[in-house]
Order: sequence, then C-alpha cells, then structure tokens
Amino acid sequence: MSGFTHRILINMNIRTYLCVVALLVVAGHSLCAQDRTTKEQYIEQYKQLAIDDMEKYGIPASIKMAQALLESDAGNSRLARQGNNHFGIKCKKEWTGETIHHDDDAPQECFRKYPSAEASFHDHSEFLDRSPRYQALFELDPLDYKAWAHGLKAAGYATNPKYPELLIKIIEDNKLYLLDKGETTVVAVAEPAPVQPEPTPEPENIVTTPISQVDVDNYVLALHNRGGYDIYLNNGCEFVIAAEGDNINSLEQSLGISAKRLRKMNDLAKDGDFEGGDVVYIKPKAKRSENGHLLHTVREGESLHAISQIYGIRMRNLATLNHLTADGKIFAGQQLKLR
Repeated sequence: MSGFTHRILINMNIRTYLCVVALLVVAGHSLCAQDRTTKEQYIEQYKQLAIDDMEKYGIPASIKMAQALLESDAGNSRLARQGNNHFGIKCKKEWTGETIHHDDDAPQECFRKYPSAEASFHDHSEFLDRSPRYQALFELDPLDYKAWAHGLKAAGYATNPKYPELLIKIIEDNKLYLLDKGETTVVAVAEPAPVQPEPTPEPENIVTTPISQVDVDNYVLALHNRGGYDIYLNNGCEFVIAAEGDNINSLEQSLGISAKRLRKMNDLAKDGDFEGGDVVYIKPKAKRSENGHLLHTVREGESLHAISQIYGIRMRNLATLNHLTADGKIFAGQQLKLR
C-alpha cells in the first residue's frame, strides 16, 4: 500500500470516528432532554400533595409548589433525583434519617434524604409547622402568597436575597395561586329557580342562639361530605358541626386537618378543645361580614369568640373593626360592627 493511500484511509477513519462521536453526543442530549421533567409535568404530578398539606397544615399550596419547583429545578436536581429532597432541607441536628451530601453554601453539606418525593413534601410541612422560627408565617393570610414568600426569606429559609421575588414569579407565571382557592373535591351546587329573597332580619335579631344550637338548615351545603361530616357555608367559610363525643383529636383524625390548624382557624387557645354541637371551621374565617350583616347586639354571656364563630369572622379582625382592647372584653347591649 502506498503512503498516499495509507494517509487517505487514516483520514477516512478519523472522519468516521468524529461522526460517530458527534452522533453519540447528539443522541445523548436528546435522551437527556426526553428524561428531563417539565414544570407542567411536575405541577401535575405533585399538586395534590401541595393541596393536601395546605388543608392539613395551612401552608399555601402555591407557596409549597413554588418552593418545590425552585429548590428541585422541577424535580431535575441531583438532590431531588438521588435523594428525593425537593425542598433543599439540610440535615439539622434533629434529623436521624438518611443523608446525602451536596455542594451548597459550603462544599459537601449534609442534606436530608427521603424514601420518596411524598416523604419530602410531608417533611417540609412538618419542618415549617414545628420550627419556632417559622411560626409567624401561620399568622399570615393563607391566601397572601406574597406575604408568605417574604416571610420565608425573613425567617431565614434561603440566603438568596431575591428568594421572595423568585417564588412570586413562579407562582404568577404558572398561576399556582389557583391551587389556594379551595379543594378539587368541591361539588358545584345547581342554582335553584329564581325566587323572591326573604327579607333580611334586623341586625339585633341575627343568630342569637348558642353555638351548640346552630341550625344547619340555615346554611348552604357546600360539599357532600368530608370525613363523615356534612360541610356547610357561613359567610363564604366552610364549617362542620362536631358530633357528640368529638374532641380536637378525633376531629383531626376524621377531617385530616392538624389540631394546630383547627385551633388557629377557630381562634382557640393552644389547649382549646371542641365538643359535640360546636361549629368547627375547616377553612379560614373571613376578615369581615360579606353576606349583608352589618351589626350584632351583644347578648348577656356572649363572648367575642362566640360571635366570631357565629358570623364566620376572624376574632382578631372583629376586635380591630370595633377598636377593642387585647383582652376582647365586651358587654351586653354593645353593638359590634361586622364590616
């Protein structure tokens, strides 16, 4: 074989090799692209987990989903793929589970490793719910995702100074705020035939019976059932009636809402409890009356808490509307503004 022919064959082999390498690189990129989870796929896969935890703990589903998308790169990060860690939660001294190490603020930091994505979502809720530094978040309006985003940064969840803006952009770009507006199990009630509305009673005659004797027939049925309880609407707020023998623990189990969350939504003290016949709100009460009731005349023995339950108005807002002191003392005959 001549030297010239030999050089041609060598050049042809080199070109063939380079072509094969190029094809492998392109194929590899294609496979990676196909394997990468999109934001839309991620939201669809995990939105119910976010909604479920919103119901139980009071963490806005929009915030939870935005954090998961950001911290896990929509499930594509190494921590998410190899450690099922979707929220970037580090080990901390109380963690006793498996771990995974990853470069973050410092090289090879310790992060929590979970058996599943579901376990990561649940631990994120427990992490916020139990940590003293995040308790101020649960005083915020659960529909105010912007306040929650800034609150997370203020509490030290992330070091990035733009963390709130990043979460808010994710929420608004993907319309995640829609996840905060009720459950997917809400059943639309057919509109009845038009009828003449009954005259609105005078303010002083509005609902004067004790909470334990609320006539549920006066309320609109919102959902068929939750945990064995019919669900009603009052001032746009969902509630159930505690059954005989119920308490905070039994309601927590039946409704799938944490005792802490139930106490907060019903303005109960840390050791407060329910009993049969009580109104138990399972969604946050409103800030003011939205159904035409303007005033309430206080009856003998009524408390501000009882009135807030009757009208579905948060006790703190009711006190603010009426310029009441921190102890919320009221007296018989006093007229309280409801909006």
